[in-house]
Amino acid sequence: MAAQVQFHQVQFHNVTLGYDRHPAVHHLEGEVPCGALVAVIGPNGAGKSTLLRGIVGILKPLAGSIDLGGLDARDIAYLPQTADIDRSFPISVFDFVGTGLWRSTGLFGGIGKPARDKILDAIAAVGLSGFENRPIGTLSGGQMQRVLFARVLLQDTRLIVLDEPFNAIDAKTTADLLALVKRWHGEGRTVLAALHDMEMVRNHFSETLLLARGPVAWGPTAEVLTAENLLVAMRMCEAFDDGAAACAVDDGRSQAA
Repeated sequence: MAAQVQFHQVQFHNVTLGYDRHPAVHHLEGEVPCGALVAVIGPNGAGKSTLLRGIVGILKPLAGSIDLGGLDARDIAYLPQTADIDRSFPISVFDFVGTGLWRSTGLFGGIGKPARDKILDAIAAVGLSGFENRPIGTLSGGQMQRVLFARVLLQDTRLIVLDEPFNAIDAKTTADLLALVKRWHGEGRTVLAALHDMEMVRNHFSETLLLARGPVAWGPTAEVLTAENLLVAMRMCEAFDDGAAACAVDDGRSQAA
């Protein structure tokens, strides 16, 4: 009998995520189909990064569950915000990009010629040929973002999770890296990206999840990015009390009506 086809890449079952039992994302229900290109947007503090950390396994849900369609953490390429990268660590561009091969070589695996060629090809693909021996601490913000994209290229995974991938970089770098995102989507990979540029989302992302500590709207981008939904999201975030007591959460899944 043929194997059953997996039509979803990520499913959220009444998921609540947060820190020290203080939820930052409440009761998210829904699914991301295989091969989808999804923007995750919302006001500052809406829980976008928290959601992505939950997907890649950095955070465990306070309640509910996240189903990755049979994938584990090694099958997910995660691009964190550059602020989360310790750029004082003495590592070259070549070696940093090469960490994208850990999935196949192991943490202390040797790098032979085929692997070296892959690393050099990834560096060239993001426009940084000649930077191989530069310490990452000497790079500009845009150059560092290209390095992070090169590492994602090497990971060669079905699920790609990007946290603010175009934040504080120049227009040329943005265009080049956005072309890579479209390439991944064209290859049938599932891509979720936390973004803040509404025009970029409208022009390039077919599906959008609007968060404001909880889901406001999720679906085709044109239907989600309405003035009414954006106002609701802003008001929800403004009304949230960061000093409130920790929520009591249960681990049961809610049933769809």
